[in-house]
Amino acid sequence: MKVQAKVYQALIALLENPGEIVTREVLRARMWPRDTGLNYDANVNTTVNKLRGVLGDTNEESVFIETIPRRGYSFIAKVEYLDEPTVELIAQNERSFLLRLADASSFFSSDRGRTWFTAGVIALMIAAMLFGAAITLYSRRAF
Repeated sequence: MKVQAKVYQALIALLENPGEIVTREVLRARMWPRDTGLNYDANVNTTVNKLRGVLGDTNEESVFIETIPRRGYSFIAKVEYLDEPTVELIAQNERSFLLRLADASSFFSSDRGRTWFTAGVIALMIAAMLFGAAITLYSRRAF
């Protein structure tokens, strides 16, 4: 089953601590590691509600996720690990993927990244102008 990345991150955070309260701040830090100016409360609520929908929890009966008012959420279903290192490996792979993604995005937000991006755009524009000039000269010689 395919789930959105943020929903998956929330599920992993809850599964890593079954039966314990996972605070809203922990979920926020897990899903949005850098301050991006979002309304985090609404986004955390929406993400957890999407996770509930994926798991089949309803408003009348929570089988998997319990809301702890003003604190956070708890995964209340019984969790059995067939191979415990697999869950740790998944979480570790998820963290390394997020770190690589953060490194890539930080490249374009750095001065060096912006400089290289600008230089690339300028080089493409110059190449396009030279190509246009070459086509113009070739077409004049042909006639």
